[in-house]
Amino acid sequence: NEAPNTVANFVNLVEQGFYDGTTFHRVIGAFMAQAGCPNSKPGSDGIPGTGGPGYTIECECYTEGARRHFAGTLSMAHAGKDTGGSQFFITHMPTPHLDQPIAQNAHTVFGRVLEGLDIVLSLKANDELKSVKVLRKRNHDYEPVTNPE
Repeated sequence: NEAPNTVANFVNLVEQGFYDGTTFHRVIGAFMAQAGCPNSKPGSDGIPGTGGPGYTIECECYTEGARRHFAGTLSMAHAGKDTGGSQFFITHMPTPHLDQPIAQNAHTVFGRVLEGLDIVLSLKANDELKSVKVLRKRNHDYEPVTNPE
């Protein structure tokens, strides 16, 4: 409810198969694991961590009801306010510094790990997302509002 466009974007990319074959290109122990860059796929000439879907979406973390980061939070990665696209991260622990809108450093929380946090904590750099699927969603279209890069 608090990040409907970010959720729509993620679901839309999953259903297109965008994430299949990407890797967790950035893993920082006791902090987070980041994935979702098309440049992390085998055979890509781009630098992992620098790619996206060809558009950006606006952050949804600057409202009073925005979700906060805790262990197992699914959050949108970005290079500054309103620059997210496909990259996301999953936190290993509470990270309240990512909730602060200081210096445009806040990130949009759009999901959470319900089971398998131990797997998240065991992720290593270059672990592959072989296939990503949405297991449960609401009965409405998931069409994100996007901005050209």
